[in-house]
Amino acid sequence: MAPRPLGRRRLIAKVQRRSVGLLVLAALLNYFDRSALAIANPLIRKDLGISVAEMGLLLSAFLWTYAFAQLPVGALLDRVRPRRSLAIGMMLWSAAQAVGGFMQGFAPFVWARALLGLGEAPMFPTAAAVVHDWFPPDKRSGPTGIWNSASAGAQALAPPILTMLMLAVGWRAMFVTLGAVGFVVAGVWLFAYRDRRRHVVRGRGAHKAASWADWTRLFRKRMTWGLMAGNFGIIYVLWLYSTWLPGYLEIERGLSIKNAGMLAALPFCLSVIGSITSGQVVDRLAQRMETPVPVQKALVCGSLIGMGLFTFAAAHAETLHVAIACISAALFCNGCATCMAWAMATTVAPRGYIGTLGGIQNFAGYLGGALAPMITGFIVQATGKFTMALVTGAVIAFISAASYILIVPKRPMVLD
Repeated sequence: MAPRPLGRRRLIAKVQRRSVGLLVLAALLNYFDRSALAIANPLIRKDLGISVAEMGLLLSAFLWTYAFAQLPVGALLDRVRPRRSLAIGMMLWSAAQAVGGFMQGFAPFVWARALLGLGEAPMFPTAAAVVHDWFPPDKRSGPTGIWNSASAGAQALAPPILTMLMLAVGWRAMFVTLGAVGFVVAGVWLFAYRDRRRHVVRGRGAHKAASWADWTRLFRKRMTWGLMAGNFGIIYVLWLYSTWLPGYLEIERGLSIKNAGMLAALPFCLSVIGSITSGQVVDRLAQRMETPVPVQKALVCGSLIGMGLFTFAAAHAETLHVAIACISAALFCNGCATCMAWAMATTVAPRGYIGTLGGIQNFAGYLGGALAPMITGFIVQATGKFTMALVTGAVIAFISAASYILIVPKRPMVLD
């Protein structure tokens, strides 16, 4: 009888590795598609004749539908399960990405970006649900850090790769190419991933999906509001840099499109390191604790504070080298914070509620993400500089750190 448990452990380990690998692939595509507009920012503004403030609105169009779609998508995910939900999402967002390459004006482009946001909505709640299904609580931060690092990795790879592609074939062909690649990745996901429906690691039995009535119960919990407020600041700062870093380097520091695209990759490399490192560290510490929530909470708070300090320093940096060093440190902290936010969601969520709670948390985060490019665009339009835009991001990061400290308990959520 001994070989059977050993064989089962090996099978589960194999499926765990494959599942995380597929999530990394999907997240890379997800963020390449998100990054395309920011990379093509100056060319699209020139081609379509839109202002800096209008570009801020265009950059945020994706984020509004993405944010509000999190609420129904998260609850639906607990019923539909990851395999179908992510495949449908990938095909929808890839179609929207390709359509964006044919847009001739500001208003139609807004609709294409809004559709992209709707399609991408299942990505992060799905990833959290996959980790929740296949890993025990004290081993979820590590895989979360890995799949979460793919988003930062894509933002590190996207500027040089998409800049070269755009300069070679034009921004329109770049959008269409990304859409075509998305359909291929959706097929790979459908072929290779299988849901774990009837049991979770350690044999705790089948999980019960949250009902629509149960969905509202989460909003009566202090934990839910703390996670929402904390994630708001994490994603605000992330999207401040994700959407405007190339523009900052061009407008504020005078770099060319090509050089800005290349240099913008460096800070996101640090975000990858932060995400993977923090996940591995927390999993090691969690082995000696009853619950990993306290160490997850401590790390996300410290990361938010560091993010705010380095963003404030970047706002007042006198040289390009100092500014890039500060932004890189801020994004290292952001990688740690995003990893811990999602790891905490998989840890504190009651069984059957991970998609629902993850969607609620991500909804609040991407309200911040939607506001970041708009507010930044209006500030830069009004002042001609990025100083106040970066200071605004730093203040929001500090407020979000306070929300984790004051609102989020140190124990998993228990529904009455």
